[in-house]
Amino acid sequence: MTHTARIDDFYHHAPASLQAMIALSTCVKKSALGLRLVELVNLRISQLNHCGVCIDMHWRDLIGQGMDPRHVNAIAGWREAPASFFSDRERAALNWAEATNALPHQQPGDDDFALLKNHFDDSQIIELSYGIAVIRGWNLINASLRNQIPEVPPPGL
Repeated sequence: MTHTARIDDFYHHAPASLQAMIALSTCVKKSALGLRLVELVNLRISQLNHCGVCIDMHWRDLIGQGMDPRHVNAIAGWREAPASFFSDRERAALNWAEATNALPHQQPGDDDFALLKNHFDDSQIIELSYGIAVIRGWNLINASLRNQIPEVPPPGL
């Protein structure tokens, strides 16, 4: 089923809020987490939240970073993927992303947090949490307003 966008070109509305979201996204991408990890989490959260615009964008970004397409396609099934596809650190972040994305219906468990602490310091955990929050925000905006996957991606994205 195809849906039409509810608000055409929403980027021109509420520019200050848009710039704040972009600033947070940019800050997380420049953090000590590393761009690949941030984009892996962005793609996985976007898959869970059914945000086609974000799935397309973050898939293209990972491919642009040189990630093997088979590995990118395996993100939805990362638990079953071969060990060589994702590092233990990436798996801990993906696990935490899924656990926190389930809020408020399910709380991340102590085991989820312990796994995360094995691979990230407190500052990185907070950065990852900001990253999860901002991609959830983008997913909410894009999915609820039915923003469309562009036929031709914008230059540089």
